[in-house]
Amino acid sequence: MRIVLVGPPGAGKGTQAAYLAENLSIPHISTGDLFRANISQGTELGRKAKSYMDAGDLVPDEVTIGMAKDRMERPDAERGFLLDGFPRNVSQAEALDAMLKSEGMTLDAVLDLEVPEDEVVKRIAGRRICRNDSSHVFHVSYSPPREEGVCDVCGGELYQRDDDSEETVRKRLEVYHAQTEPIIDYYRGQGLVATISALGQVAEVTRRAMDALKKPE
Repeated sequence: MRIVLVGPPGAGKGTQAAYLAENLSIPHISTGDLFRANISQGTELGRKAKSYMDAGDLVPDEVTIGMAKDRMERPDAERGFLLDGFPRNVSQAEALDAMLKSEGMTLDAVLDLEVPEDEVVKRIAGRRICRNDSSHVFHVSYSPPREEGVCDVCGGELYQRDDDSEETVRKRLEVYHAQTEPIIDYYRGQGLVATISALGQVAEVTRRAMDALKKPE
């Protein structure tokens, strides 16, 4: 299957993408992973992306599209793939359609993870990270530390990243609504969208997604 996963920040796309890709035996292609891999390997696309990022500019669509195309052409993606973070806007969606059409392929489904905006803010703004080890992550509501502000694992100070502040989260949501959300209507016009609730336990959301893939809306 060839699937696109869409949803606002905090919807749990990365977690669901990993589970779905494993269940479907297809590669999980994440834009973030593509950028990191291309930059660390010093590819031409990676160097281009880094030059824009170092200047504080957005990476142009054609660079992102080039990375995605290169990844989708690898042997492990012949049987399908799950795209996470791409396409990010309608022009990228159109480029993806053209890319697939040139290979005689089409998308099978677009999974839209739906989460209320207040829940997104609560999920992200409630995160607390250990200063000693960023892999130690807590949440003020869902997984609070035994002692407020102190890491259960090593006793380090817990803090809120700037990216996780409510103001930053709401700005990220504005960008999502303006740039990425329109691709849902774009794909809905092709009859590809299955909208599922991303509330509840991870396994329950995965089950809803798998059910939706069997019978897309």
